[in-house]
Amino acid sequence: MGISREQALDCFSSDDLIGIGMEADAVRRELHPESVVSYVVDRAICHTTPGFETRIEEAVALGATGIVLRGSVQPGMTIASFEKMLAGIHNQFPSLWLHGLSATEVVAIAVQSGLTVRETLVRLRSAGLGSISGSDAGILDDAVQTAEKRCSASEWLELHRTAHGIGIRTTASMLFGAGETMEHRVHHLTALRQLQEETGGFTAFVPAAFQPVAAGMRGFEEATAVEYLKTLAISRMVLDNLSHIQADWSAQGLKVLQMALRFGANDVGSVMPGESIVAADGTTGEDLRRVIRGAGFRPVERDTLYRTMFLN
Repeated sequence: MGISREQALDCFSSDDLIGIGMEADAVRRELHPESVVSYVVDRAICHTTPGFETRIEEAVALGATGIVLRGSVQPGMTIASFEKMLAGIHNQFPSLWLHGLSATEVVAIAVQSGLTVRETLVRLRSAGLGSISGSDAGILDDAVQTAEKRCSASEWLELHRTAHGIGIRTTASMLFGAGETMEHRVHHLTALRQLQEETGGFTAFVPAAFQPVAAGMRGFEEATAVEYLKTLAISRMVLDNLSHIQADWSAQGLKVLQMALRFGANDVGSVMPGESIVAADGTTGEDLRRVIRGAGFRPVERDTLYRTMFLN
């Protein structure tokens, strides 16, 4: 049983960062006593970018086992457009796992196609979509969601519930630090916990701090590393029924990543071999594996559904 709503709020108001981290690390050790930290070899590709098929071919040549499909649903794009795209990729690369199309995108496809969400998901799965991205969760409070112009909290949760019900696994996330309260964060986490208790369909949770500079927005103070680590640790303690917590190293950096692996995280996300992952600083896959080893863990490659492939 994860910590209660009241205990989570107490943790957010506490200054005992190390104590909170130790409690989260204890939950991680209970769930993952094997002392490994996982990563996936994949590439995120915008499906609306011209020539995205070439980028998929390049990723496969570099050893990618999966593709994360991103991009908005443009007016006039119906289920037929996505069925054609997914089937084309799946037919050319049948072993490549296709992950993506967030709740916001699936709802838009359903509306523009005159279909129910369930009908849309069934057809997307039949065309080759393997799992759904939860990257658009934001904060699961309708007032906050409306401000961020995403699908409502109830729509998001219902889509993931429907996906789980027909055997499609999904991920979950939380984008914090954009003006929400600690109560909003705790409400978000408890809503995910309740849905996971009901369906067991989430593979992983990714807490990410809002980056106002990257979003081109003023008036927000960027979340500190301390706030990130505290939120990560509290997430691990609330979501003890969700196996995997992913650290957001691309925004937080490698030093914070190493600490995050002792604050409840057991996964570092995407590694793409043969290229720099972060153009600004040239971070490579081997850099991430070095950080994992430096934190006292063994790096292990996984696929999108967190099935172990081999140790490194």
